[in-house]
Amino acid sequence: MNLRKPMPFCGLCLLSACYVMGHFTSCANQWAVTSAEEYFSIGMAYFDNGKYAEAEKWLNRARSLDKTQTASEYNLGRIAFETRRYEEALRYFDRILAKDSANVMALKAAAYTHIKLGDIDAAEALYDRVLALVPESADDGYNYALVLYIMEKYGKSEEVLSRYTFALLENSDVILLLARTQRAQHKPEAMDRYAQWLETKNDSLVRYEYASVLEENGFYARALEECRTALKDLAPNSTEPKKSELHYAVARLLFIADPENEEGIAELETAVAEGFDGREGLETLLTHERISAAHKDDIRRIIDDMAEAERKREAEEDAAAKTPESAPPNEETGKGGTST
Repeated sequence: MNLRKPMPFCGLCLLSACYVMGHFTSCANQWAVTSAEEYFSIGMAYFDNGKYAEAEKWLNRARSLDKTQTASEYNLGRIAFETRRYEEALRYFDRILAKDSANVMALKAAAYTHIKLGDIDAAEALYDRVLALVPESADDGYNYALVLYIMEKYGKSEEVLSRYTFALLENSDVILLLARTQRAQHKPEAMDRYAQWLETKNDSLVRYEYASVLEENGFYARALEECRTALKDLAPNSTEPKKSELHYAVARLLFIADPENEEGIAELETAVAEGFDGREGLETLLTHERISAAHKDDIRRIIDDMAEAERKREAEEDAAAKTPESAPPNEETGKGGTST
């Protein structure tokens, strides 16, 4: 169903002239606008120009007339969504679906609104209905797979994406989502997908994810190379990933890939200086069979230094919490301190 009806030719001429003059309302009054189509056309002209309050007025007039009720309802929902009134937007879309449960546009709009409201389960159910109606839609398949990924249903997400393999040739978002679903399932195929994505794009977080898959599959030298590239290209003040995380990853890979290399300790110390505080990760390294005994001694020293720094910080915080900002007033004198 086409929810946005085309304007008749004469109406288009009228609206174009009014837009140039900037007087939609006065033109409408002058020409005695009374039809639902004209109300709707004027409302959509305001919508297209971002004038949502005016658009709502005209679309509400159009909605009162049966001929454009569904289209007006849908676009009023779009306005509510654009102005972040998500619950109100959902009510518009739900009213359409109550009358037409197979309305694909309303199903998709309601699904996306549920995502904004944090109701991922409801979004999943709606996308499931969309794909039952239009199984050939790659865009809707991607959105559905993304919702499943957010819900940590990685296998089902990959299954949905596998129906649209033709889209992998040109859609980088699909490639990346497939890589992430496979990585979450510890599938080695994720390496190929990440490499495919990075052939045309560059992102430190994605490269860091790729390095983790390479490391998991024993390609330590390649993982080290990817981490170093990610660190080199990292944006200032990046939080995803943090600079300290990348320095730690480089250190860990140096310990594993080249046990005789002394650069790992320097990288680890840099990571700690940059704010790395993952002591559990460091303790895990102590059990790694590829890390030399000498490096494990250095790692233990750094763990002890981190623990000591944490104890000092906690002691300082406790002392600060126990120190009053000012002495309470003396009950007898009304002044601070004790009376004599």
